[in-house]
Amino acid sequence: MIAIIDYDAGNIKSVEKALQFLGVDALITRDREKILGADKVILPGVGAFGDAMEKLHSYQLVDTIREVVKRKIPFLGICLGLQLMFESSEEAPGVEGLGLLQGEIVRIPDAPGLKIPHIGWNSLKYPNRGRLFQNLQEEAYVYFVHSFYLKAKDPAIVTATTEYGGTLIHASVEKDNIFACQFHPEKSSDVGMTILKNFIHLNREEQA
Repeated sequence: MIAIIDYDAGNIKSVEKALQFLGVDALITRDREKILGADKVILPGVGAFGDAMEKLHSYQLVDTIREVVKRKIPFLGICLGLQLMFESSEEAPGVEGLGLLQGEIVRIPDAPGLKIPHIGWNSLKYPNRGRLFQNLQEEAYVYFVHSFYLKAKDPAIVTATTEYGGTLIHASVEKDNIFACQFHPEKSSDVGMTILKNFIHLNREEQA
């Protein structure tokens, strides 16, 4: 069973539907024991960094998420879920993120003719091909919706990148049992389904 963390963020239902399409039992929950009892955990989300952290604290989910990581349960962040894994974001100065990984969440810089938020399909490159991208070709296209992006401190954790308006975006990261995508695999057609399948089929013992 995969637990989808419920903290009132957008896009949670579409993740549930994608997992159900793949034949996986998925449970949207904020119950600590159900989350910690899951085979894998997903933190999806569309919304604002500060509001999301406030919700995670109000539902007492911050310690639960840290316990998920400590127990080596495979943990996937999607879109805002990726950003929340880091220490802070320019979107919400002074608000502490989960601090699971190191890096900056910064606004996509303005440029002539560039639309922000970045909404649409972009191709990926794999500087360090991670386990989520097995059986995928270079330049596979995935779907993005975001105004802020990740600059990871350690390039070794970056498993996929893309470019938007000349800005290099760290589109996916992997470290031990932590995985995250800035894009939306649940909205990325066959490529996204392959990414979710790769996460579903991770062997938990590999994380130990």
